[in-house]
Order: sequence, then structure tokens, then C-alpha cells
Amino acid sequence: MATLLLVRHGRTTANASGILAGRTPGVRLDDLGGEQVSRAGARIASVPLATLVTSPQERCRQTARAIADAQRDAGRDATAVTEKALAECDYGEWQGRPIKELAREPLWKTVQRQPSAAVFPGGESMVAMQHRAVAAVRRLDATVTREHGPDAVWVAVSHGDIIKSVLADALGMHLDLFQRIGVDPASVSIVRYAPDRPYVLASNTHDGDLSWLAPRTGRRRARSRGAVVGGGAGPH
Repeated sequence: MATLLLVRHGRTTANASGILAGRTPGVRLDDLGGEQVSRAGARIASVPLATLVTSPQERCRQTARAIADAQRDAGRDATAVTEKALAECDYGEWQGRPIKELAREPLWKTVQRQPSAAVFPGGESMVAMQHRAVAAVRRLDATVTREHGPDAVWVAVSHGDIIKSVLADALGMHLDLFQRIGVDPASVSIVRYAPDRPYVLASNTHDGDLSWLAPRTGRRRARSRGAVVGGGAGPH
């Protein structure tokens, strides 16, 4: 039961101008986005990472590089590995269009109210997006746990809708409710896939100490026996 940090890429030029970037090549972090991912990397630097994976989109690879650089500054080796299943949703013909224009499309209401029925013209369905992302995350988490032990921590850098869909699955929420979840640029969300169920330890965080996630010598995380009635004592 390793611990997963889901990190959204920092703000991009497309985010700032209200464009749905999708998989458009060449979309990069803007100046604010660069500052955001530097701060995220510094937060995560207090935790040794077993694995760092990233969506293939350039904005995510930039974010992953900032995290890897912070790990190296802390004296650890870190190299990001690309995982295609964490790629941005294939928005098809919606890609590259202004959000304010897309909001007038009939499909917009479906995306907002019943995303499980949404299929982007010339692209993928939101159900397919969730299935491939969740399958990848669970597969990678099992591999990290097997190879590095249950106290390992790893990072997946991806996109807003991808991370929201993974969090919805971990929370046991239907995809039609996933728009209730917020995932801001360069935010960190934390999930632990225990044998009994996933546990969402945090979502959409921007600040705060993460050193409590670091494995401690001579102490292993207790095996999950379910959620602690009353909430438990927390990390110590």
C-alpha cells in the first residue's frame, strides 16, 4: 500500500488565455506556472520518491522536471518516466477552442451534469478516459508497492480531468459527480490504495508540510484493518 501523490501540471499559456489545450503540441507553462511547479517540487522534496511518472504532454513533463530537480537538490536520483495512459483527455474537435465558445455547445451541459454520457466529437468518452487512467494508476501503484515496499511514495503528474476522475474512483463516486472535485494547477492530492479500499488523504493542496509521508527508519506502516472508528491518531 504505497502512497500516491497526484500532481497537476502548473498553469499554462492556454489556461491563462481560456483555451482548451487538450493534446495540442507545444503548450508550455507560463511564468506563473513555472513558479507554481517549483513550489510544488520544493514541497515534495521532503519525501524520497520511489517513482516519478508523467503524462506525455509537455506541460506535465516540465512539471515532472521541476519535481525531479528538487529531488536531486535533496541529494536523490530522480528521473521522470512517461506514461501514455496518464495523457490528457482526447477532446477531439473541442481541442484548441476557447472555453467560452465551448460553453455554448449542447455537449457542455452533458459534460457538466452527466459526464458518463459525454463523448467528445472525434475524441474519447469521459468514461474511457477514467478507465484508462484508473487502470494505469492502480497498476503502477501495485508495481511500486511490490518493488519498493508498502512505505514507498510515488508521484504521477497529469491533468485536471484525469486527476479528478482518479480521485472520484478512489472516493467511490460515480463519474457523474466528479465535477464536484477541484484540482488546481500544481496542486498535490494524496491517495493510498490499501487492500480493503482506497483512502484519499488529501486533495487539491497547495501548501503544507509533506514530510510526514516519508518512510521512517525502523518503522513500517501498520497493515490496514479498515478505517479507524473515531478517526485515529493521524501521522506521527
